[in-house]
Amino acid sequence: MPEIYFDNAASTPLHPLVADGMVESLQKFANPSSLHRPGFVAEQQVQAARQQVADLLRVNADKMFFLPGGTEANNLAIGGSLRRNKGRVLVSQVEHPSVREVCLHLEREGWPVKWIAVDGQGRVDLSHLAELAAEPVQLVTVMAANNETGTIQPLDEICRQIRQQHPRALIHVDAVQAVGKMDFEPEALGVDMVSISAHKMLGPKGIAALYVANPQGIKPLLFGGGQEESLWPGTENTWAITGLGITAQLWLENGDAWRAKLDGLRRKLVRGLTDLGGCIISPADGVPHILAVSFPGHKGEVLVNAFSAKGLYVSTGAACSGKKGAVSHVAQAMGIKDDVAQAMLRFSLSPLNQAQEVDKALGIVEEVLQELDYVRGRPGS
Repeated sequence: MPEIYFDNAASTPLHPLVADGMVESLQKFANPSSLHRPGFVAEQQVQAARQQVADLLRVNADKMFFLPGGTEANNLAIGGSLRRNKGRVLVSQVEHPSVREVCLHLEREGWPVKWIAVDGQGRVDLSHLAELAAEPVQLVTVMAANNETGTIQPLDEICRQIRQQHPRALIHVDAVQAVGKMDFEPEALGVDMVSISAHKMLGPKGIAALYVANPQGIKPLLFGGGQEESLWPGTENTWAITGLGITAQLWLENGDAWRAKLDGLRRKLVRGLTDLGGCIISPADGVPHILAVSFPGHKGEVLVNAFSAKGLYVSTGAACSGKKGAVSHVAQAMGIKDDVAQAMLRFSLSPLNQAQEVDKALGIVEEVLQELDYVRGRPGS
């Protein structure tokens, strides 16, 4: 039975070159904070990776900080900046749970949190943003690309609008699904903080990075030995950091080719699903590795299980979301009807996928839909 992994937005496979580099790093086991020579070697590894990640984002290395994951990075960006300067928060309605839940917690604690509406494609409603920004704003947090639909936010317009109305407001971007997959330069946009995570881009789990334009502008959430300029103290996970650095270097070297490949695979998948008929497909101009598809008349979880039984692995949406069977908050914000939302699946690709896998996947989809008597008027249905 073929095994086709199309759930890369949840987690990608580890690139072989990343794995090789991490195995080599395991031999250099010393604590990077130690003053002896093995400690210095480990520290060199950490700093080399910091430079590689900074090069990918085209920022200064002294503004990159390592954390255990994207959730921690988002929590530090939001919570740490508000610990420094309290104020009003604007957040889009379609954020990842690691941003959304932080803001919901703040709201329950009495913070002035305002939720920016989105249109039917999941893009921030700029007129609503302007309306909310009529009052003082301390922090704006908007993701670069949505983890469920692949929708790309108009960050250039969002940042321009906020800068015009509130020059000193902080702007945070969760770029976990965007970095490498689209053009993204924080400094050019005027973004203050950016979160990325290795395991969404062919790197290891358990390591992420946060870009902070002004590290003095946020306070730590944890306290300890002073590592990462005290913003995230604790002994550095050297081999995982090395893996993130190699991952960043691979995207820097191969990004153009990989993006073109992903775009081709996604287009091929769209064509095949469209030919099957009866499904609703997410915006065609999203990031090249994510495709949201709804098969009205069926439950997403039923389809996921049926596909999985035949070796095709997709998801119903964010792997980090809440209760099974619940309608996604992203779909709700977009105004998608419940029956359509409950039938939504996410197909997500990586540069390691191949065109023949798309062909096999389409065959499995058609076979399952026929078995479920979904494709009307076709042989076998």
